[in-house]
Amino acid sequence: MTLSEKRNQIIAELEPLADHHERFQYIIDRAKNAPGLPSELKLDQFLIEGCTSNLWLIPSLEDGVCRFRCDADSLITKGIAYLVCEFYDGASPSEVANTDADFLAEVGVTQHLSPNRRNGLTNLVGKIRAFGRVALSR
Repeated sequence: MTLSEKRNQIIAELEPLADHHERFQYIIDRAKNAPGLPSELKLDQFLIEGCTSNLWLIPSLEDGVCRFRCDADSLITKGIAYLVCEFYDGASPSEVANTDADFLAEVGVTQHLSPNRRNGLTNLVGKIRAFGRVALSR
């Protein structure tokens, strides 16, 4: 599935929800069901800076596609990060490097985040896209 198709799928899941409260409940429910990271991988080198809660991102390149695993100690942060990681996971380095995760703003999620959470989201997407650029040069 291309990133464009994934984007459309996520929007189709979130758009019908009546308001931002329902969207955040959906995100929290996703976080509760999302796989976490084992404690031995929750290292400072994987922390995303600028977030109020701890958010870890572990990127990898496997068989020519980017893989992303994440975890956080807040359900909202974990849910949003999981949506973003799920969006980029399995994409080519070129797609990752050149595609923004603007779907969260389009469905009204970003606008209801605190400034610190928005900053953390921006930093998460920035790290993911930077990994795509590095993977392109391999």
